Amino acid sequence: MDERMNGASKRWDRVGVVMGVFVFLAGVQHFVNPDFFNDIVPPWLPPNESFWTYASGVAELVIGAMLISARYRRDGALAAIVLFVAVYPANIYMVWDWRDRELSERVVSYARLPLQFVIIWLAWKVSVTRRPSTRP
Repeated sequence: MDERMNGASKRWDRVGVVMGVFVFLAGVQHFVNPDFFNDIVPPWLPPNESFWTYASGVAELVIGAMLISARYRRDGALAAIVLFVAVYPANIYMVWDWRDRELSERVVSYARLPLQFVIIWLAWKVSVTRRPSTRP
C-alpha cells in the first residue's frame, strides 16, 4: 500500500512541477508580451487592462514557483485553483471578443473554456495527494 501511495504521490508531484513550469512561463509572458494579455482582459474591469495583466503575471510567477517547490506545492496548487477561477472571465471574454476571427483562433478560444476545468482538477489532485512522511 505504501509503495502504491508513494507512486501516486510521485506522479502528482511531477504533475505539480510541470504545472508550475507552465504557470511560471505564462507569468513571464505577461511581461514579455503584455499586449496579448491586455487584449483578453475584459475592458470594463477597473482600473485598466495593464493592471490586471501585470497583477496576474506576478501571481503566476509566484504560484508557478510554489508549484515547483516541494515545500510549497500543496499551497501553490490551492493558489493555482484560485487563480484559474479568477482568470476564467478573461477566457469567456476572449470567446466573445474573438467571434470574428479565423476559425482556428475561435477553436482555441472555445477550447480554453473546458480545458480550464481540467487544469483546476489537476491542481486539486496535486493539492490533496498525500505525501509520504519524512519524519522518523
